[in-house]
Amino acid sequence: MVAALKGVQGSGDAISDVTLTGVPLATSGGLQAAVVNIVNSTSETASYAVQVDWRDTAGQAVASTVVGAEDVGAGQSASPVSFSHRPPSDQLTPVVVKAQRY
Repeated sequence: MVAALKGVQGSGDAISDVTLTGVPLATSGGLQAAVVNIVNSTSETASYAVQVDWRDTAGQAVASTVVGAEDVGAGQSASPVSFSHRPPSDQLTPVVVKAQRY
């Protein structure tokens, strides 16, 4: 998945196919987490690589993860989870910065 993001210019060709949903700390084992909702808007099966940056209150990226989904059918969805391993006391916001089909 990480290799699929190398050389991607800008935010990638699948950024509009991805949204984030927060996960309560009580259900994520005390880790800050976000469900990465991927919907394949194309007419063909595709795999996805998504980079999620975790930003502090100043807007600075303090952590970054890459998640993905393979062989998502046309019109189908996948929901991998991105975790920040920073302390829960750090107020972080997840942001999709790149999303690429491959």
